Amino acid sequence: MAKTSEKHRAGGPRGSIEKAPTGIAGLDEITQGGLPRGRPTLVCGAAGCGKTMLGAEFIVRGATDFGENGVFMMFEENAQELADNLRSLGFDIDKLVREKKVAIDFVHVERSEIEETGAYDLDGLFIRLGHAIDQVNAKRVVLDTVEALFAGIPNHAILRSELRRLFRWLKERGMTAVITGERGEGTLTRYGLEEYVADCVILLDHRIADQVSTRWLRVVKYRGSAHGTNEYPFLIGSHGLSVLPVTSMRLEHEAPRERVSTGIAGLDDMFGGQGLYKGSSVLVSGAPGTGKSSVSSSFAAAACERGERALIFAYEESQSQLLRNMGSIGLDLGQWVKKGLLKIHATRPTLHGLEQHLVEIYDLVREFKPDIVVVDPISNLSATQQDSGLKLTLMRLIDFLKARAITAMFTSLTADTSQPVASSEVGVSSLMDSWLLLNNLAFNGERTRTLQVLKSRGMHHSNQVREFVFSDHGVDLVDVYLSGDRVLTGTARMAQEAQELAAGELREQDHERRIRELATRRRMLDSQIASLTAEAEERAGEINFQIAREKLEAEGMAARARKIAAARAPTKASRQPAGKQKK
Repeated sequence: MAKTSEKHRAGGPRGSIEKAPTGIAGLDEITQGGLPRGRPTLVCGAAGCGKTMLGAEFIVRGATDFGENGVFMMFEENAQELADNLRSLGFDIDKLVREKKVAIDFVHVERSEIEETGAYDLDGLFIRLGHAIDQVNAKRVVLDTVEALFAGIPNHAILRSELRRLFRWLKERGMTAVITGERGEGTLTRYGLEEYVADCVILLDHRIADQVSTRWLRVVKYRGSAHGTNEYPFLIGSHGLSVLPVTSMRLEHEAPRERVSTGIAGLDDMFGGQGLYKGSSVLVSGAPGTGKSSVSSSFAAAACERGERALIFAYEESQSQLLRNMGSIGLDLGQWVKKGLLKIHATRPTLHGLEQHLVEIYDLVREFKPDIVVVDPISNLSATQQDSGLKLTLMRLIDFLKARAITAMFTSLTADTSQPVASSEVGVSSLMDSWLLLNNLAFNGERTRTLQVLKSRGMHHSNQVREFVFSDHGVDLVDVYLSGDRVLTGTARMAQEAQELAAGELREQDHERRIRELATRRRMLDSQIASLTAEAEERAGEINFQIAREKLEAEGMAARARKIAAARAPTKASRQPAGKQKK
């Protein structure tokens, strides 16, 4: 039998221990693989903290998910009560019993059943437990709760001796065992079981703070294995237990590069014209009446128009009221509800504690399988602004949605101030990938809404303030006007627009007048040039005429001079000598 025990405990590198996965969401991550195989694990806590449910799910998951049959031995509840309790978690343990994958044994805590020849021992229990193990070829065992075995036994020496025998017997059989125990005063268990089950001890607690109930889990010790040492809240829902260890999450979820529209064209432009990253988390914070629900509803409607599924958790309005109010700005959410693309879950935030709200969200997300989730508003889930439990709850919800590549939009209430305040009421802005701040501006006797992107990881985004307006066609953003050191919105913006339009028209008319004057002056100059040209040409003609006349006169005078000169010249006869003249 010792060899069998070594076979079950060995595995992996030398010095490490083999582990049996529990199948409980989050617990295997905390324990880095599950509970020690072939060894007992103590699960202790006060009444109502979930010990029985943890042990039962350990058995059921082993039989259904890992092919390891199990035995559940009870000392306080009978088989029917256990089956009814597990049915609320979605487990049909009766079916597993019929298939001989699980054996259930209820032991009446009476001395006559575990007492032989006047001496108190557990031989009778060993026989019953061994028969149940052989019947289903079990690898897992749960004993719930072990204190019931020793009720009314004052001799602690006998108790310790029998406890040692019990745990040694389980190890020799190679059983991966879960033993539940009641919380003691000053000790983890009433009889100090942690002294004997030293390999792995898990402590459960159920506390109420500010009228909010929360269950907590802590791995007190885990010999031979690294494990999460913090205290983690856990849930008991319709699909079993769920532990999301925030501080041990490795943030290994994928980061899609695909973009999705916000449903508001102007807002998409502020994100580079492409919208938000798919699977990201977005916080929309603002004072009452700034339009947070309108932004989130537009986001959901845009997803439905793309053929995607959207899930809205409304904590301020009923479904009918939300549909009516969004219809006033042109958002017909009712059509998507009828088509099955939109589901609205409306409850009062005070109906449940944080853990139960988280259970509902988990269950609806798993059932509906949405592409986007809207929570409106998260600030109503807590009665106080500085609720660390709410921040942890939202951290777990964000990680849950990111792991499924679901784009989430959360709205949060902030104080109503005249100036934007870069803070959120619940202090979760650091958890978000993108943060939008809506604000009311009071000026010139009216209030107007503005929107700005305070941050958006991994993408270029506008740093400008835009005015947020409603119309019959939904929501849109318009540019604000800067006048000196003031941001003009509303009627002041409209007046400034009208003034600038009028000034532009006057400038245009002045330009046209100047152009006309220039054309007139050009025509006048052209006329003057034509007149001067004609005058110059006329003067040139006169001068040319005078020159020609003077030339003509000069030529005439020269001709007359030549004629006179010719007339005065002597004849041939008159030129002969006088002596030769005829006598």
